[in-house]
Amino acid sequence: MLWRVRTSLPDRPGALAALARQSAEEGVDIRGVQVFPGVEAVTDELVLETAEGWTVEALRGLVERAGWTLLTAQPCDEAALLDQPTRYVRAARAILAQPASFPEVVAGLFDAEAEPADPDAAPQDLLEMTVGEVQVQVRRSVPFTDTERERGAAMAGLVSDVLQRTAAAGLGAAAIATPTARRMGTGAVPEHLVDGPSVSAVIDGAVVGLATVEPEEAEPGVRPVTLRVDPAWQRRGIGTRLLMDAARLATGLGASEILLTTRADNQAVLPMVLAAGMRGRIRMAADQLTVRVPVADLRPL
Repeated sequence: MLWRVRTSLPDRPGALAALARQSAEEGVDIRGVQVFPGVEAVTDELVLETAEGWTVEALRGLVERAGWTLLTAQPCDEAALLDQPTRYVRAARAILAQPASFPEVVAGLFDAEAEPADPDAAPQDLLEMTVGEVQVQVRRSVPFTDTERERGAAMAGLVSDVLQRTAAAGLGAAAIATPTARRMGTGAVPEHLVDGPSVSAVIDGAVVGLATVEPEEAEPGVRPVTLRVDPAWQRRGIGTRLLMDAARLATGLGASEILLTTRADNQAVLPMVLAAGMRGRIRMAADQLTVRVPVADLRPL
């Protein structure tokens, strides 16, 4: 059996050797080691190979006999033996191919969960990262080390840089500034019209984009927003402007947050939120992506 085991001990010479000796005496093979140094204590993540029938409690006894403290132990497969830098490079490539997958990919790297915490669950440690203006949170019961927090921040910084450069190169000014009067390739300037809870982008009399603030559903103060842009007019800043206007419309309707829901493979959502300069919280579950954006501080439209 293979186990991923995380242990902790005040930093002192010979500590890892003691754990290695104890493991050898009990017929346990250390197949991999990842060290997370700290000021007062060191945390080691080990991949251990044991005989069949070993349990978490048996591993706890082994670790404690070596003078360490068991933080967590769970069965794993040979994928746990993959070189750590390789894992991070692959994760970065996966995120850049699909930016909205950032929460799930990072959660996988840290053996964490991207889902919101269950109010009835045991207390969990929180790792918060910022991609542009979008806040991403992952949680787990075992505290995150300082090294893992640095890695998460570095990954978020990488994704932010690439998204900003891609937006600037592919979308022009609409990706990095308020697209209030961006001129279309045809020479037309979109007119934005408000009708009740909806705002539309109109060019030469044709509606090319529409955003609607829907009624509250389960959560008071949270207004879902539906947003569509004609495929022929996408990547021109229209969606970003509609999102901004819809957020201000929602403010005027008394909302504290807006909620966007789309397919998990929709790669336009995260760059659109970044381009609008809004702070949001993104979550992906199964095949659905949701983004929550606070709007209470915006000026009503």
